[in-house]
This record gives sequence, C-alpha cells and structure tokens, in this order.
Amino acid sequence: MTEPMLEGTGCALHEPFALQVLGPDMEPEFPDRCIVIVEPTEYCRSGMYVFAEVEGVRWFRQFHRDGQGREWLMALNPDFPQIELTGLEWKVLGIVIQRNIRRQIKHYDYDDAGALASATPLPGNAVDITGRA
Repeated sequence: MTEPMLEGTGCALHEPFALQVLGPDMEPEFPDRCIVIVEPTEYCRSGMYVFAEVEGVRWFRQFHRDGQGREWLMALNPDFPQIELTGLEWKVLGIVIQRNIRRQIKHYDYDDAGALASATPLPGNAVDITGRA
C-alpha cells in the first residue's frame, strides 16, 4: 500500500491547496504572510519552488540540482541555510503554482509543469530535470 503524500484520503489530496508563508526565508519573492497555491506532485525540476519533506520536516524552498548531480533546497533569503539533500530521506509534496500578496497574484508556469502530474512516477528520489516529464 502506498502512503499518501499528505494526511487524509480521497480525491481532495490531488487538488491544489493554499499555504501561508511564515517567516522571511523566501523573501523577497515570497514575503512573510503571503499565500501560495501548491499543486500536489512528486516531481520537480531545478529552479522550481517546492513544498518538500526532508527527514520528516516540511520545507518551502527552491529546488536546485548542480552540475555534479547534487540536489539542494535553497532559501531565497541568504540569511537562511541551504539544505543539501544528498544522503537524506526526502520527497516532493508539491510545487508552487501561484503567489498572492495583498491580492496581487503571480502565476508560476515552469514550462509544462502540468505534465508532471500525469507523468509516470520516477523511482525513489529520482528527479526529472530534463523538462520532458
């Protein structure tokens, strides 16, 4: 039996959901108390803003993969540390598709991000960075 990405059951787990950003970690793009809309998916590519779980702790960060294949979760605010994912237990819970700051809405497209939800699952912690998912 597979474990659901988030607690609960039913089709609602596959629908976008809203979260409020708490703290300055992702400023200036995502200021404290702004609202983000997250599209549930297990996939991401370098440069995407993701909601991820690392060693049981959930993070909102930007995913990066360097030239040597190392993977990172990066805060946009340089005052906060990077999280190197190499050797850690982690999974993507969703990608940010929209931001709302005092009714000013910005959408994040990621060039074919919608295709990610219908793609064949990659094994383990594999991450598609080819743009073909």
